[in-house]
Amino acid sequence: MQQAAVAFGQAAFLARPPRRPPHRMGWAEAGGVAAGRGRASLPRPRLSASLSIDAGGYGDEHAPLFPRQQAWDPYKILGVDHDASEEEIRSARNFLLKQYAGHEETEEAIEGAYEKIIMKSYSHRKKSKINLKSKIQKQVEESPSWFKAMLGFFEVPSAEIISRRLALFAFIAGWSIVTSAETGPTFQLALSLVSCIYFLNEKMKNLSRASMTGFGVFVGGWIVGSLLVPVIPTFAIPPTWSIELLSSLVAYVFLFLGCTFLK
Repeated sequence: MQQAAVAFGQAAFLARPPRRPPHRMGWAEAGGVAAGRGRASLPRPRLSASLSIDAGGYGDEHAPLFPRQQAWDPYKILGVDHDASEEEIRSARNFLLKQYAGHEETEEAIEGAYEKIIMKSYSHRKKSKINLKSKIQKQVEESPSWFKAMLGFFEVPSAEIISRRLALFAFIAGWSIVTSAETGPTFQLALSLVSCIYFLNEKMKNLSRASMTGFGVFVGGWIVGSLLVPVIPTFAIPPTWSIELLSSLVAYVFLFLGCTFLK
């Protein structure tokens, strides 16, 4: 009896149809089912792993990293105005080089734009300087003859010569101010006069002429100083400064100008 029951169960199990695995619908089938239900929707495609957003706003890996790399205007590449100063231009260039470090094409574009702007600025300054010099020369040529003759006695030396002689006479003036309460500036005046004659003799190559010119400049400065001192308000003059000291300071100025700019 028990064996008959087991045989009956096995026959019933074999008689059942096999189960099919669950069917997974593809995109097209899912779309068809959704359309049949009145909701036409497709699954969203996933973004590619190579798509990225860089500083320039480009997703293609072959696109330039710097968005203004292809601009023809160097000011636009650096992101500065046309009237920007050299310091602003240099700061913009350093900032961009730091931000896009490692991108060779971008660095070359930034450096090229910076060089173009600097060269353009240099050429403009040089041209302006030449134009100013030409204007001054033209005005001198159109000036009266007496003015031309007067200009013939003057020259403009180098900045180094001017600075050295200015430092010398400024030292003598300071020395006179420090020792004004003890002694008068007699020695300092003599030293400044000898220095003026020495510098004039270097240019004139004539000691007699240099001496006469230096002494005349000294006398003229002393006279102007004597006339100018009474006009200066008393509150602007320290109480320890004498009239002799003030006249000496004016004479130092005349001696400096004479030995520096006279031919």
